[in-house]
Amino acid sequence: MQKRSFFGWAKPQIFYELLPDNPLEPKKIFPSATIKLFHKKADARNVSGGIQIGDPVHTGQKLSLFANPHDYVIATATGTITAIAPYAGDFGQNYTAITVDIGASEALDDQFAKLIEKPALETALNFLSHAPGKPPLQLFSDPAKPIHTIIICGLDGDLGIDTNQYILKFKLEAVKRGIQILKDMTGVDNLIIATAGETLQGYGHLGARVKNIDPIYPAALPHMMMQSILGQVVPVGQRFEDLGVAFFKAEAVASLAAAFDTGQIPVTKTLTFVKKDGHKRLIETKIGTPIGEIIAAFGEQIKEEDRVILGGPMTGAAIYALDHPVQPDTDAIMVLDRDRAAYVSDYPCINCGECVRACPARMPVNMLVRFLEAGHYEEAADSYDLYSCIGCGLCSFVCVSKIPIFQYIRLAQYELDRVKTAEAMNV
Repeated sequence: MQKRSFFGWAKPQIFYELLPDNPLEPKKIFPSATIKLFHKKADARNVSGGIQIGDPVHTGQKLSLFANPHDYVIATATGTITAIAPYAGDFGQNYTAITVDIGASEALDDQFAKLIEKPALETALNFLSHAPGKPPLQLFSDPAKPIHTIIICGLDGDLGIDTNQYILKFKLEAVKRGIQILKDMTGVDNLIIATAGETLQGYGHLGARVKNIDPIYPAALPHMMMQSILGQVVPVGQRFEDLGVAFFKAEAVASLAAAFDTGQIPVTKTLTFVKKDGHKRLIETKIGTPIGEIIAAFGEQIKEEDRVILGGPMTGAAIYALDHPVQPDTDAIMVLDRDRAAYVSDYPCINCGECVRACPARMPVNMLVRFLEAGHYEEAADSYDLYSCIGCGLCSFVCVSKIPIFQYIRLAQYELDRVKTAEAMNV
């Protein structure tokens, strides 16, 4: 829902939609023939040792192309590896895609089960970094940046997504158990659950404080929660962990509980599917399921110029192949009909100031976009606060000229980071 001042001077108010008390049970959709797993850091052209094409795998088995114990993926089905090949994502994200043909029966790997007598951070790092919700366990392995606060996100950052609301509301006991496991593993006692409305009631037993955040977008984005919950602004050039704060999705916390309580690494992901007509449904599927199979299960037909988006309407990114798999942090899939999709234009900025009023970071967006359109990224960063952007996408949403401002910002940040990385490697 959007509310706007009659006179047009106030910021637009877009409200998060809170999950009802009696939603439909998630629809279960499982892969029929193959799964595809993204091994992020490896390059298939330089594989040395590790798994190979033709190897059999079991559900929950750790798969690695290298000897580094923290560099791996988890098999989410039993079968045989049939392909190991490069896969190009957006904004320079390159993966090695491991394809597994699913077998007729399922066998569970027991390597993790032998190590769970007492939850330990090293065990979690070695086996659970790709669990549903993708717990950021690596943040606790740097002694130079100790974490003193963990914020558990019970409200998804983008609009129209019910995933973590559902976990917090209907799998609360798993979240409670995960909180205790996090405390035991990390030694961090200050845990905060961020939620909205009346999602939690009678929560004194959870072992974490509960903070209600404003249900107006983008209050559930991490930068905004840092300010509203902790009273801190993240300085430009710093990350949350630099300030001693780690953000966990509610699903990630519940995954830790499921893993250590059952001895099996969880492989089923909860996410929100949004159809062309705008209706949405929670689903459960295995990590690695091709997104095309999920779309087909709802009877949706993808036509030319339709868009398939991972994430929500404000910050999501379009994918260009239906064999793209569900990943541990995929919280939503949206299918947009080409007639309903927002198209950009080459109309010039009219200096209406809507983007400046909408920007939570108070950036001079109207000036910034001029330099971004011209490709002057360094000047945009030096003079017009490029790196102050918190990634909410409101600037593009309110732009009267339909300029893709948010996409310009993402591209500029990517290009500058790519140049810095190249320069560091040549030093």
